Amino acid sequence: MPGAYAVRRPVVNAYLVRQRDRRLRELAWVVVTVLPLAAALLSYTWLQLETLRVGYRVEALEQRVHKLTQIERQLRLEAAHLAHPERLAKRATEELGLRPPTVEQVLFLEEIR
Repeated sequence: MPGAYAVRRPVVNAYLVRQRDRRLRELAWVVVTVLPLAAALLSYTWLQLETLRVGYRVEALEQRVHKLTQIERQLRLEAAHLAHPERLAKRATEELGLRPPTVEQVLFLEEIR
């Protein structure tokens, strides 16, 4: 008695109506809605990352300028020390054996004219 309770009836397809598949339309609507939002989010993220990258670059350049300014200051101090007249006179007499000129060696501008 396996089929005693199952009554077989023929399927009547007279009232069935074929409908278009709406999944493609819904998918297009979702893409059109989500795509601008995703593009805006990606643009915002890119701008933030670019701002961060430029900030790090500016900070590195400022540190470099500060370091170069310190080096320039040290070099100016060294140049001022090396060009000091007393130091030059002392070095000229001790290392090169130079002496101040005598009166006979000096030419005055009035004598030359």
